[in-house]
Amino acid sequence: MKLLILAFCVVFVFGGLSAQTTVWQPTQGHTQISIWPGAAPDPQPVAGPEVAETTGKDSLVAAKPWIAVSNVSQPTMTVYSPTKKSTGAAVVVFPGGGYQILAIDLEGTEVCDWLTSRGITCVLLKYRVTDVGPYPKSGPYPESPMALEDAQRAVGLVRFHAAEWHIDPHKIGVLGFSAGGHLVAAMSTHFEKRLYPAVDAADKVSCRPDFAVAIYPGHLSLSAAEWDAQQGAKKFIVPHSATADANLTLNPEVPVSSQTPPTFLLQNEDDHIDSVYDSLAYYIALEKAGVPVELHSYAQGGHAFGLRRTKLPVTAWPQLVETWLRTIKIISE
Repeated sequence: MKLLILAFCVVFVFGGLSAQTTVWQPTQGHTQISIWPGAAPDPQPVAGPEVAETTGKDSLVAAKPWIAVSNVSQPTMTVYSPTKKSTGAAVVVFPGGGYQILAIDLEGTEVCDWLTSRGITCVLLKYRVTDVGPYPKSGPYPESPMALEDAQRAVGLVRFHAAEWHIDPHKIGVLGFSAGGHLVAAMSTHFEKRLYPAVDAADKVSCRPDFAVAIYPGHLSLSAAEWDAQQGAKKFIVPHSATADANLTLNPEVPVSSQTPPTFLLQNEDDHIDSVYDSLAYYIALEKAGVPVELHSYAQGGHAFGLRRTKLPVTAWPQLVETWLRTIKIISE
């Protein structure tokens, strides 16, 4: 049910698409790398070829359009090297879009511009997504394994190529927005075993992130209806107080443990797409497991603002992440 609601909201928030091109391409000087040497595992049919569309005037963020990529069936990653002295750290970025599209610049390339200016290697993952329609759609694991398979493969590839790309293999993190924020949590809790058979040596190295940043993440808590459904088999009436607290129950498909990496969470209370309860439920579970976690919650700011600055305090969040990365000793300057 949550995914259906989110799908509607993606159309609303990410609506108003206009000019379109074909397959998304990074700026000159950067090359997309196919993450799979052959066919990707668990392929699903898509409604058509990959399309990159620029939003119209009714879907601007900070008065600027953004690019939505849909029908991604050939996942890639693009490596952006630091533009100043390297810290040795690397971040794999997961754009959001309800597991149906990817906000490839708003929550992707613009993030890489920020990270590389801070001496951090950025790896932008274009993971598989399919739009709603007559075809099987992508979604959060385990509803669909595709995005998590791509994420596991990408983090493993970055660690495998760490020496070649001048990266410290113990300073590789993940950062994502909305559905990409859920993918951050999925990667943080599903790293001990690949979802797919190993295809080469890169799948033999660990895909556990060393740190994680989830910005307005979704799919992390149970709604009251979902909580009630789980209790239904027990044949008793659920007290009102228990139902009221259901939103703070962690989604059981995100099995937090003491091995979950240190995590930074950011959420707005007026975000009506990914509720603040998603971040709160995840925060509580991390804290109970003894995982270092930092949560920032703001009263205003809504959803899907990326790094674009407005007058609202929440849009200064990148500075908070930089400070946090220093406290957990990922960067030193």
